[in-house]
Amino acid sequence: MHQPNSPPPTAVVAEYTKLAAHYDRRWSRYVEASTAATLARVTRPSDGCVLDLGCGTGVLLQKLAHRFPQAKLVGVDSTAAMLAIARQRLPPRALLHLACAEQLPFADDSFDLVVSSSMFHYLPRPLAALAEVRRVLKPQGKLVLSDWCSDFLTCRVYAHWLRCRNHAHVKTYRTQELHDLLATAGFQFIRV
Repeated sequence: MHQPNSPPPTAVVAEYTKLAAHYDRRWSRYVEASTAATLARVTRPSDGCVLDLGCGTGVLLQKLAHRFPQAKLVGVDSTAAMLAIARQRLPPRALLHLACAEQLPFADDSFDLVVSSSMFHYLPRPLAALAEVRRVLKPQGKLVLSDWCSDFLTCRVYAHWLRCRNHAHVKTYRTQELHDLLATAGFQFIRV
């Protein structure tokens, strides 16, 4: 497991180090639904390189491994405890890195596809993270980002609850806000 020089955000690390052992059981329904929503937007990466940003315990990467048996799979998360669980569930060909979204340990134009499920609301510097994703994506690469949307009352209520209980939570975005962030980071052909 690669460990870059920069430390990840402490609130996220502290929260998910505590949750790691019980995360899959506690959040299984939500993880299955969000993983399915993300996968529904993924097209075949033609055996290319796929990055799961905020891979957590590796549920999405595991499904991607089955769906794309020839693809090179890479996962990044800021919490070592989550990556340890991911390592147990994933095939050896999946590479895991302990890193922050704002400083990815990869060369420019490395990935055909970047996926991220339920992680964006934890980013203290979303533009920096999106700029990094843009940097590591190949010119014709695709980003599939799934997260809560504060356009919906249920998500706003849950986001309020999270702000009170989970110090790692930063912000849940409206559709237009996310679109604007993606455009500012240089993404084109944006569908939100």
